[in-house]
Amino acid sequence: MKARVKWAEDRTFVGTSGTGHSIVLGTSHGDSGTPGPSPMELLLIGTAGCSAYDVVSILEKSRQTIEDVRVEVDAERAESDPKVFTKIHLHFVVKGRGIGADKVERAISLSVDKYCSASAMMAAMADVTHDFEVVDTA
Repeated sequence: MKARVKWAEDRTFVGTSGTGHSIVLGTSHGDSGTPGPSPMELLLIGTAGCSAYDVVSILEKSRQTIEDVRVEVDAERAESDPKVFTKIHLHFVVKGRGIGADKVERAISLSVDKYCSASAMMAAMADVTHDFEVVDTA
């Protein structure tokens, strides 16, 4: 796996993945807002995305009728440098018709504890917790 980050003339950084996808990394300069997510925000987005992929895949294999999956992430960081994440909480909201809470709980646990490499990496430094809610649209 490869990636690169390049400093641009407008004082932003552009990250490019090995597959050719690019994203502007955000840092504010003066009164301007951030042009994109910070690297630390991207770590949280990546962790939530990694686990969301797993959860959808596991639920589909167990024949659950999923309409939407959202992962909300709250995190705390250390006060001193390097200001690593110390706590990360993933809140899953799964919407669909007749979805079993037991199936959702199992899918999330398998993802966070076994399959999602991003959450495993984060768990090496931070306390990673999770919970969920099921919204039945039937």
